[in-house]
Amino acid sequence: MRESLRIRAGGEKPAVAKLMEKKRNDLMLVYTKFKPHLLMLLTQVGYTFLYLITDASLNHGMSPFVYVTYRHIVAGVVMFPFAYFLERDVRPRLTFALFLEIFVLSLIGISLPLNMYFASLKYTSPTFVASMVNTISSITFIIAVSLRYEVLDLRHPRGIAKVLGTLISLAGVMIMTLYKGPIMRNLYGPLIHVQGKSGAIHESWLKGSILTVLSCVAWSIWFIMQAAILKRYPAQLSLTTWMSLVGAAQSAVFTVIAERNNPSSWSIGLNIDLWSTIYGGIVVAGLIVYIQLWCTEQKGPVFVTMFNPLCTILVAILGYFVLGEKLHLGSIIGSIIVIIGLYLLLWGKEGDQEVHNIKANINLGAEVEIENAANILSRKEEVQIQVGRE
Repeated sequence: MRESLRIRAGGEKPAVAKLMEKKRNDLMLVYTKFKPHLLMLLTQVGYTFLYLITDASLNHGMSPFVYVTYRHIVAGVVMFPFAYFLERDVRPRLTFALFLEIFVLSLIGISLPLNMYFASLKYTSPTFVASMVNTISSITFIIAVSLRYEVLDLRHPRGIAKVLGTLISLAGVMIMTLYKGPIMRNLYGPLIHVQGKSGAIHESWLKGSILTVLSCVAWSIWFIMQAAILKRYPAQLSLTTWMSLVGAAQSAVFTVIAERNNPSSWSIGLNIDLWSTIYGGIVVAGLIVYIQLWCTEQKGPVFVTMFNPLCTILVAILGYFVLGEKLHLGSIIGSIIVIIGLYLLLWGKEGDQEVHNIKANINLGAEVEIENAANILSRKEEVQIQVGRE
């Protein structure tokens, strides 16, 4: 009886070990599958704090042109040692043609849109600007389809969902831009009072809207260009560093022109201006841009732009309840419409991923069958040679 119990106990250990190993493998598979999703969720949290801290800095009096320049100097300096040492063996040689592409990429994705973007923040509000960023996925989808980076099949429901989602998102943008509506009252008042806050800087709503839309179009082109350049320069840290340094130099030129009559704008003190610059440089321009490049390489540019609605919701909640930002009815209605359209587009996009996985499995199965057939043929040839020798 004791021996049988020992045998059972001894036999249970390998079974338990196998079960634990299977659970670990399953968890790793789930983690690997949803790793890009988790990383993109974290980037949206990072962007949420960026909107709020940058809005506070600009209202404090910091020039948006100076902010963009300093922010990317910080990002380039911080990212340089990581890029140099960690990608020393995988970094391709930088040719003149490739450098020109990085120059254009920095112009379209950093210096030009960021200066327009943060300038628009002075004329609108963080909630509005964060809502408008949701259009990047729709604009990116349109450009990707035009350049055949994205598949569109109108014979299937998912293909129709992509088109409907894009149109609905753009309709929501038009509502946010052209219709402000009544202000939603905050019954509790702001928890944090930002010095220098004034309603006068939010007067030119249409001007701010146009600047935001132009920056979103530029960023959509930027995401498409990233996917193309990463195929020839698959070193995300190095590309992030180059874009930061080149973008900082370009933005410095814009700043010299824009602030030529205000040289004192280049100086910042130990206040919110410095902290927003450090946060924007290290966390956003450095870490988050690197994560986005990695996710773009793994899942494509449209996937990366699909997580912006989370940032919109977080910014609206924090801006309204914590900072006492004015929230207009038009922004709420438009944001809801944009998010509905965006997730229609997401549902259609997930169908492409399923098709891609099926094709990959079919190709993998075909490769395995070909390899097995080749092994069988080689064994037959070896047997025939041995028989011939005998």
